[in-house]
Amino acid sequence: MAKDSEKGGSVPVVTGQDLIKSVPPLAAVCDVEVREFANIPSGHMTFDLMKKLGDQIDEALAAENVLGAVVTHGTDTLEETAYFLDLYLETKKPVCCTAAMRNAEEVSADGPINILSAVRTASTGEAVGMGVFVVLNEQIQAAREVTKTHSGNVATFDSPFWGPLGYVDEDRIIFRRVNLKPLKIHPPRIENDIHLIKTHTGIDDFFFNCLIQKKAKGIVVEGLGRGNVPPKALDGIKNAVKAGIPVVIATRCLGGRVAPVYAYEGGIVQVLAAGAVSAGELNGQKARIKLGLVLGLSPTPKDISVYFDNP
Repeated sequence: MAKDSEKGGSVPVVTGQDLIKSVPPLAAVCDVEVREFANIPSGHMTFDLMKKLGDQIDEALAAENVLGAVVTHGTDTLEETAYFLDLYLETKKPVCCTAAMRNAEEVSADGPINILSAVRTASTGEAVGMGVFVVLNEQIQAAREVTKTHSGNVATFDSPFWGPLGYVDEDRIIFRRVNLKPLKIHPPRIENDIHLIKTHTGIDDFFFNCLIQKKAKGIVVEGLGRGNVPPKALDGIKNAVKAGIPVVIATRCLGGRVAPVYAYEGGIVQVLAAGAVSAGELNGQKARIKLGLVLGLSPTPKDISVYFDNP
């Protein structure tokens, strides 16, 4: 991004070549080939664009002389694209998603150091087979665990309760824990018509009924605490399941998982009994990503749960 005085804010105008020129130390790491996939705000990303990006990455990394890939991306939906790629990519080579919280004209812009850190991580053999990373602020985070925690701070990307996999030091890349073997879902198509509902006190079945009338293909609900919902929202979930719409229940909490603890009206025990599927530890936006991929496989309703909170 760069500031546009006429528009009154930052807009995407910087090219990939411009980014590389801003990081001279890259020349000492490895040769970097730039491919311009898109130059859009991250809020403009879609499932279809993510799939096209994933296909291009797999194609590029099929070459023997390519060590890994780096995706520069806006921060707003970075965790969604990173998680999509983590599930979708067939390559085992390192893929690092990176970004900048400060644009190029700001004091102490973080873009150059983040790009350098991402390229260094993607070019190390130690990262092979560990899935997709998010690399910012010299920390290496797992795509499955990381989330944006602050709207403006450069230390915004964090993995609550788990922490980074490792970090980028002056002389080498250091991993301190191993990422779990990533689940892979590579469907021929992606289902786009998936909707996210965040619960709150007093929420009723209105949004659910709207999506039922729309004949939506899937609903993700961010429940309270362990996945509980107000009683009228439970009615909405029941109606959606009866209408044949898959419902995945996540928690709106920053950390923890959905678990069958509470059995009162609207409690998670009743939510799961109504036919909703537990998202486990996934937040709402990532559960939506996974559901879109899973539905691209055209599974039966019973098969959907296999892809979520299943040991």
